[in-house]
Amino acid sequence: MTDEVLIDNEGGVRIITLNRPDRLNALTGSIMAPLADACADAARDPAVGCVVVTGAGRGFCAGGDLKEGGADKAVVPPNPESGSRAEQGFARLRGFMETSRLLHEMGKPTIAMVNGPVAGAGIGIAGACDLRFAARSATFLTAFDRIGAGGDFGSTWFWTKIVGTGVARELFLLGEKLSAEQAFAKGLYTRLFDDDALRDETLKAAHRLADGPRMGFRYMKQNLNNAEDWSFEAQFDAEALNMGLSTQATAMIWREQNKPKG
Repeated sequence: MTDEVLIDNEGGVRIITLNRPDRLNALTGSIMAPLADACADAARDPAVGCVVVTGAGRGFCAGGDLKEGGADKAVVPPNPESGSRAEQGFARLRGFMETSRLLHEMGKPTIAMVNGPVAGAGIGIAGACDLRFAARSATFLTAFDRIGAGGDFGSTWFWTKIVGTGVARELFLLGEKLSAEQAFAKGLYTRLFDDDALRDETLKAAHRLADGPRMGFRYMKQNLNNAEDWSFEAQFDAEALNMGLSTQATAMIWREQNKPKG
């Protein structure tokens, strides 16, 4: 594990911390790969009864780090082994998105401890968790409209399920930043706490879950997931594909519009 993803164990609670506080824990390949690995390890570790995901410093996750090239930094020129750039981008992003799938599907309760601003892919990670405990400093922003992107990390799937299609469309299409109180009122956050109480209150609930009936929680979560529908994998594949297609199209349009005159 790298120092950009921190792992702590408190009894049966596994705490996974995104650790790029200087960038509001924005995502790059160097953090997304170990984050997915950390979630996979938590899912299979029998000592773990509850998983808490949070961010270091004053933010939860600002989404993809555009200054660092996001998920596309390692994409190489088209070749017979790796395929086209679009194919490589799809496979790479889809692999990183395992973080959200694991948080959603693992047979253990998961909690997003939203300690500050969350945006972009970060709302997918938060939405993947069973519960979202937020600080009063925790703003909420979809942000995909700002980069001409369709959404990733399960964001369109999770938030449509959590708050319904009407509110989800409002969040994504209008792209308005919400305060913690506004987000809580819309049902985006499960609980809202003062900043200095967030960690204690989150871990109190996490320990209660970790010390509870783990087999019961596993089947309970399976039942809750099954109740949603069976299009989860198809939605993930569509998000990963359309994210690449939409961002590439946006970049092409931008380049065309900003082409030197004459």
